[in-house]
Amino acid sequence: MEEKIKEKTQEAKETTKENRLMKTAEVQDRRKKTVEASMTEQVHLIMHQHLNAGGRLFGGMLMQWVDEVSGVVAMRHCGTYRVTTAAVDNLQFKEPVYEGEILVMIGYVTYVGNTSMEVEIDSYVERGDGMRYLVNRAFSVMVAVDKNERPTRIPGLIIHTEAEKGRHEAALLRRDMRKERRDAGF
Repeated sequence: MEEKIKEKTQEAKETTKENRLMKTAEVQDRRKKTVEASMTEQVHLIMHQHLNAGGRLFGGMLMQWVDEVSGVVAMRHCGTYRVTTAAVDNLQFKEPVYEGEILVMIGYVTYVGNTSMEVEIDSYVERGDGMRYLVNRAFSVMVAVDKNERPTRIPGLIIHTEAEKGRHEAALLRRDMRKERRDAGF
């Protein structure tokens, strides 16, 4: 009888340990998110108040929208509204946008570190022919912060597709270039 009690006790301990390990693995898996989970699309009808003196979309307006989309993507990925912009790379205007046209902005996470992430924001003008033309591709570095404004850990990134893998590899190169520029004083 005593031997059966010891055996049952040992089984219970092993089961408890196994359950703890499974829960730890579940928490770690749950802390990772797919690119798709935080992808954000924002659409703007370009009106007179969005234009510069030349009659085109004001660059500062696009910069504001890029920051907003980056923030939403980061919030969705982190599961908190406590995110801040650390850097914005590559804000080049490739195509003009005029009054009455539609601007489509698509943002998604390309890289995740411990407390920061890179968000790519592609902006397109949708013209009357139904085609989208690339206006801008920007990269924002977003940082999650706690209630004391200190950087805090964020979920990892699950990469599924070859396109996501390619964007991730390019993001690693950009991360290294940002570090080199920072170390050089830029």
